[in-house]
Amino acid sequence: MDAHIAPPAEPGLDTQAASYRRIVLDSRPSGRPTAESFRLEEVNVSELQAGQILVRNHYLSIDPYMLGRMTTGMSYAPSQPLGAVMIGETVGVVVQSRNRGFSVGDHVVGQLGWQEMAVSGGQGLRKVDVGATPMSAHLGVLGMTGVTAWYGMTQICSPVAGSTVVVSAAAGAVGGVAIQLAKARGCRVLGIAGGSRKCGYVVDSLGADACVDYKKHADIVALGQAVRKHAPDGVDSYFDNVNGWMLEAMLPLMSRFGRIALCGMISRYGDTPMQLTTHSYLLISRLRAQGFIVWDHLDLWPQALEELTTLLQSGSLLSGESIAEGIEAAPAACIGLLSGGNLGKQLVKLVQV
Repeated sequence: MDAHIAPPAEPGLDTQAASYRRIVLDSRPSGRPTAESFRLEEVNVSELQAGQILVRNHYLSIDPYMLGRMTTGMSYAPSQPLGAVMIGETVGVVVQSRNRGFSVGDHVVGQLGWQEMAVSGGQGLRKVDVGATPMSAHLGVLGMTGVTAWYGMTQICSPVAGSTVVVSAAAGAVGGVAIQLAKARGCRVLGIAGGSRKCGYVVDSLGADACVDYKKHADIVALGQAVRKHAPDGVDSYFDNVNGWMLEAMLPLMSRFGRIALCGMISRYGDTPMQLTTHSYLLISRLRAQGFIVWDHLDLWPQALEELTTLLQSGSLLSGESIAEGIEAAPAACIGLLSGGNLGKQLVKLVQV
């Protein structure tokens, strides 16, 4: 027998909303998205069927991979359908349930998209405990973002105390966690970020030993020279969130048998692919460069979350966030993220509490 719809589990929890707002992909962008790429809709809350739950989303995660999903090019995941709710991970509260596995008041994280509420059968949702950690952290340092940084840094970069680690997009969500994980292992850590504000954040807040402002360097030679000043003996590990010209600049700087975690391609999302001219260093320096998608490694999530939670609760891990307000702000937050406007994790707050 299905569970009955339960009463609210906490004061002020609205289980009777008649409608909610959502954002769909209205057209495929040519290059980077614009406001016209999206459409705001209001839809009615549907009656739950057996096995379903209704979730009120509190925070929405905005991530660089979303641009790749808006296009029809080759990728590791299907393209976002036109007219469908934009893909995105949320954290929220179950407000109605006809599913034995979920109770009203449960906090859940999952791919419920750019919408204020969502009906789900529960597949792919994971319950989270928000008693000792902020709800938003489960989309950042204790979510996909944090585990991505943990896997790339610990399983591919494999830094040891005293080694030199470089992280690109160091002021971003994944880069910021990667910086802190490397510092926790006793490494000398150099960030690469765009602008003095971001570089200041990388050094002063995240604890990097130095940060190179790539906007001050016109080409791969100039950028390489700037990085080499801080790493004269070479780079042992490189956590790459950017690809393109930045990866091209880094390859000649790598130490023999260096390791590169290929995490993101911010410089190439929505653009024509480029060819590397320094790829010969992969052989010359006997480098290991490995791409990865965090969802391929679910078996390691518990281990990652255990370390990340310990670091966060001890005050050794900063949960940096940039927060936009309201579902209508999601397109601008996405456009800003892809233009480098955020510090740390870009979130959209959907519920005022």
